[in-house]
Amino acid sequence: MFNVLKGAVIYLPASFSLSYMWNFGSLLGLALVSQVLTGFSLTFYYSAGGAFFSVQLIMFEVKYGWLLRILHSNGASMFFLFIYIHIFKGLIYGSYRLGLVWLSGVIIYFLMMGIAFTGYALIWGQMSYWAAVVITSLMTSLPFLGKYLVWWIWGSFSVCENTLKFFYSLHFILPWVLIVLVMLHLFFLHFSGSSSFLFCHGDYDKVHFFPSFWVKDGLGIIFYFGLILFSFLFSFVLSDPMIFVESDSMASPTHVVPEWYFLYAFTILRSVPDKLLGVILMFGSVFILMILVFPKIYFMILDNILLFFVYCFMWSFFWLTWAGHYPTDYPFNYFNLFFTLLYFGLITSIYFLNCLVIKIFS
Repeated sequence: MFNVLKGAVIYLPASFSLSYMWNFGSLLGLALVSQVLTGFSLTFYYSAGGAFFSVQLIMFEVKYGWLLRILHSNGASMFFLFIYIHIFKGLIYGSYRLGLVWLSGVIIYFLMMGIAFTGYALIWGQMSYWAAVVITSLMTSLPFLGKYLVWWIWGSFSVCENTLKFFYSLHFILPWVLIVLVMLHLFFLHFSGSSSFLFCHGDYDKVHFFPSFWVKDGLGIIFYFGLILFSFLFSFVLSDPMIFVESDSMASPTHVVPEWYFLYAFTILRSVPDKLLGVILMFGSVFILMILVFPKIYFMILDNILLFFVYCFMWSFFWLTWAGHYPTDYPFNYFNLFFTLLYFGLITSIYFLNCLVIKIFS
């Protein structure tokens, strides 16, 4: 076991060209540890019965409870910021060529979205309550079994305390599943090696992971101290003010808005008038990334053209995120549909471009 550990963290071959853009993998590990520790500490004082008031108890009565909560809340934003940068870096440098690494990463990302959503609902404020109503109600678009599935999740015929207990259980259990998937992700990465600035996987540019990359990844602790400082100075700047209002099932907000890291998916959901199609597109916005592994391309050709498509993809992602704050009135309804089509079209274009390269050079 000790020899395996040495091979994984000391003698691991790594490209000498890895820059700080490759630090976000280790930063995600740091964020995961932080979220698990702060979340586990919060469970001691959280109660699904009277959830909103138990959050206030943590904030005002539990010693340093306010610190745990703002670190956990802002840590989720840090987590998603890092994972989006990690995904964009992977697209730029063709990390989808590492098939199992990429597929496991997409599954981790999807699982993270589920964990974040269930955690957001646990606040049981006005916005989180109605976000739970909106998202769970989407399952009614499924033919035949949709409404029965929703009733099972609700534990009743509407969102209630039983629903909150269901979310609480998922939010506690899923992070442990996430840890297992992260370990598999690292195993696949160590087996295949990572991408690099050189767009290659040869052994001719490799050096030992220790000590240089240990020092470089160790600088990530600065980001965590930055999170602590941000949490002190701007504790709730990323949160909606309606989370401070107790949930009221008789009065919905004028405009339900999720957390910023879900805004792009929320915009895609609302970009089409058909409910079922919107749900398919919303889930497809994550899983379409998986198609990039199927050309099984092991070399980078036309990387400047691919880079152009990736930058356009990032631009469409930023637009969809920004537009999620606003109602789907004119002209947003047309722009949202255009950028939704652009989002899917660009990923598909990268896929076909890689297929074309294989066809030409095979």
